[in-house]
Amino acid sequence: MKRSIKKIAVLGSGVMGSRIACHFAGIGVQVLLLDIATPGWEGNRLPKNKLVNDALQAAIKSNPSPVYTKDVVKRITTGNFDDNLKDIASCDWIIEVVVERLDIKQQVYEKVEQFRKPGTLITTNTSGIPIHILSQGRSEDFKKHFCGTHFFNPPRYLRLLEIIPAPEADPSVIDFLMHYGDVFLGKTTVLAKDTPAFIANRVGVFGIMSIFNTMEKFDLSIDEVEALTGPIIGRPKSATFRTADVVGIDTLVKVADGVAQNCPGDEAGELFKIPGWLQTMVENKWLGDKTGQGFFKKIKIPVAEGSPEERKTDKEIYTLDLKTLEYKPRTKASFASVKAAQPIEDLKTRLKTLFTAKDKAGDFYRHFHHALFSYVSNRIPEISDELYRIDDAMMAGFGWEIGAFESWDVFGVAATVQAMKEAGYKVASWVDDMLAAGNTSFYKTENNTRLYYDVASKTYKPVPSAGNFIILENYKNKVVWKNSNAWLYDIGDDVVALQWQTKMNTIGSEVLQAVNKSIEIAEEKFKGLVISNSGANFSAGANVGMIFMYAVEQEYDELDMAIRMFQNTMMRVRYSSVPVVTAPLGLTLGGGCEMNLHADKVYAAAETYIGLVELGVGLIPGGGGTKEFVLRAADEMHEDEPETITLKNRFFTIATAKVATSAFEGYDLGILRKGHDEVVINPQRRTGEAKNAVIELYNQGYVQPVQKTDIKVLGRSALGALYVGINSMRLANYATDHDALVAKKLAYVMCGGDLSEQTLVSEQYLLDLEREAFLSLCGEKKTLQRIEAVIKKGKPIRN
Repeated sequence: MKRSIKKIAVLGSGVMGSRIACHFAGIGVQVLLLDIATPGWEGNRLPKNKLVNDALQAAIKSNPSPVYTKDVVKRITTGNFDDNLKDIASCDWIIEVVVERLDIKQQVYEKVEQFRKPGTLITTNTSGIPIHILSQGRSEDFKKHFCGTHFFNPPRYLRLLEIIPAPEADPSVIDFLMHYGDVFLGKTTVLAKDTPAFIANRVGVFGIMSIFNTMEKFDLSIDEVEALTGPIIGRPKSATFRTADVVGIDTLVKVADGVAQNCPGDEAGELFKIPGWLQTMVENKWLGDKTGQGFFKKIKIPVAEGSPEERKTDKEIYTLDLKTLEYKPRTKASFASVKAAQPIEDLKTRLKTLFTAKDKAGDFYRHFHHALFSYVSNRIPEISDELYRIDDAMMAGFGWEIGAFESWDVFGVAATVQAMKEAGYKVASWVDDMLAAGNTSFYKTENNTRLYYDVASKTYKPVPSAGNFIILENYKNKVVWKNSNAWLYDIGDDVVALQWQTKMNTIGSEVLQAVNKSIEIAEEKFKGLVISNSGANFSAGANVGMIFMYAVEQEYDELDMAIRMFQNTMMRVRYSSVPVVTAPLGLTLGGGCEMNLHADKVYAAAETYIGLVELGVGLIPGGGGTKEFVLRAADEMHEDEPETITLKNRFFTIATAKVATSAFEGYDLGILRKGHDEVVINPQRRTGEAKNAVIELYNQGYVQPVQKTDIKVLGRSALGALYVGINSMRLANYATDHDALVAKKLAYVMCGGDLSEQTLVSEQYLLDLEREAFLSLCGEKKTLQRIEAVIKKGKPIRN
């Protein structure tokens, strides 16, 4: 049957239930969020829906936000099981997220059967109760449409969705959920077996428990382990112990206990036994963030003397000493090999450097990876028949940048297996068989397709992905042009794609050269160009180090040329003879935002954080961003409203350095164009969608646009009003004197200068004003202080 999801019911409004409801509302689905009636509601003492309403409000106010924009909450209707369970009859999908107790879940299912219409999807978010047990005693239609849909918290940000079929589940239901989770929910959908902890938690909790064991062997502190197991090896900033605090130490113990009790054949079963110090933490209710302390604790530190009412306090994070179970000030860990590896940008190169290090850190990394590789190899086929599913689950659910099997490939499978055996680690026999047959890696790329080693057939098969998944690294044999920072790939159908790799994907001269050369090549030989990046961020903006160097040395002619080159490149993006479509993700700031402002079309990942932030470093957008906002404001002016309103809104978006917290919010800020630019929920699809847009624009008969010469600027009539607003912010201490200076420069440009009357001007006129203001601000001492702070500390100062 053809199935569509217009309305869902979420049963249970706890931390997971309320956030799952928010995520569905964010993609446009109507949501019915139900929970038990508020205890004590009888006799009108409390509103009957207070419990569910409070839970939803707590979710909405939480940080990070579970919604793309606040107004999506209007799609959520709340209610209670007593009065509103009947309303699930109008829902296309029912997701159960009640407390992790078999008896309570079965009671809920009994009631659901009374109102659920046949054919409606019914799934559970359980993380530990076997799916086959949950489906027992239910009707045939219920079982046919029942499975596990295990979201990870927070659902908006962690992309894993494990789909666990019940024994009687209809295969078409599983296929639908795998597709829907990918396309509509933006998830990496992983088909998991109905085994304890499924895939991600099984491997993830093993990894944590293994580290607990390893740190004792190498006499490492919590702070040292955090330094070794975070971003330096492609893991989240939360590393190991901070992750445990966020997840909840009681949850960690529960999963570990579940594996220890229910997986008698697990060769690493001893590692899942709870250490005494960990059991003591649970007994003391040191459960992490939920109780205010776990492996870390915020301690109030007095920073000023005076009476208790006057005394100011600050908070410092203390670390638990596992030997004494006392909290102590954090210490900065230092390892020579880690320090040497930090400047290495490429993760795989960095991993190889760390893995072969000769110090204590190197010993830890070898032990750590050997244990992980042994464990995942022995989980096939127990938890998954395919190795790529394990890697996908760990990257999407635990935020790893690289999966276990892919890491193994980096170190060399054969050499690592030999080292593991010498160190006493058991490797699954299928790995030996793979190597004996002459297959030297778990993954390889052929004809732009990524292949994985299939254990069952002993052959390589394509990693399944939708046709719109374009992974640029798979096109390394299709490089059309490159320089030291950028690569232009032929991605098929007469379309090329440009990506670059610099620190935070900042834009310097090499990247600008690549953009110009890519457009030139596309105009000569292809239908159009996609600009995308495979990393976590599209671009953090222009290379401020270069700007600072020119400014400090007072090389203003060089700086002027650099700004002109940036502006001309952005105009080249806008006014090329072929369509140019961008596909941003993550940080898209300053110059990165300006590039998207000039594209023919934008296909932004939902998690795109885009904005013109130059005011924060004492500058104005100088790569055409200011010009583009003036142009768009002029296009948006209406006869029935004061002309200054639209310009004022645009001005304050730049003046306050607003950054959209999602691509949807990018519409509200006027950076993305409603009805024109698109948001893609699954970031892996954005490059493919951008490619399709290039082809569509080309087939429609794309014609090179003509630069505008009739942009209406308001001159003094608007300049005075903006100056009043700036002075008000300064007087109210919302802005410093330097903020006000920079804002007035911005206002001057956006009004077209000190013109006596409204005038029609060209884009080049505005670009010239923009560049002059940018240059003048580069001569300001306080601007240079702000830029220097960004270079040295990663964030500007307020001065």
